[in-house]
Amino acid sequence: MFDLKDGTPFETEEEEFDTVMASDISFTGTIRFAKPFMIKGQMNGTIDATSDLLIDTNAEVNADIKADRVLVRGKVQGDIRGTKLVYVTSTGSVNGDITSRQVVLEPGSTFSGKCTMTSL
Repeated sequence: MFDLKDGTPFETEEEEFDTVMASDISFTGTIRFAKPFMIKGQMNGTIDATSDLLIDTNAEVNADIKADRVLVRGKVQGDIRGTKLVYVTSTGSVNGDITSRQVVLEPGSTFSGKCTMTSL
């Protein structure tokens, strides 16, 4: 769990997620969800959500993402639009634009793109 400054924790334990895309799964298409979702495998396409998204350490996502809060531990190629938060950990990598109210880039993370902080 990550404790955020707004007091709302971001769950990081697999058991806390309604749906987990396992590390041996490769998916191409559009994913839509309204409850917390974790990606451990490979995903290509589009993600459109109204909940939290965690991209785990060895996950590779080639997609444009829209979600409430996005936690990146793995690799993302594509634009991320977080309604509330985009958080890239020290193991995370984003190659694309980030738009969110709050953006956190931990030391050691990699980011290539444009960052826009705005009230959405």
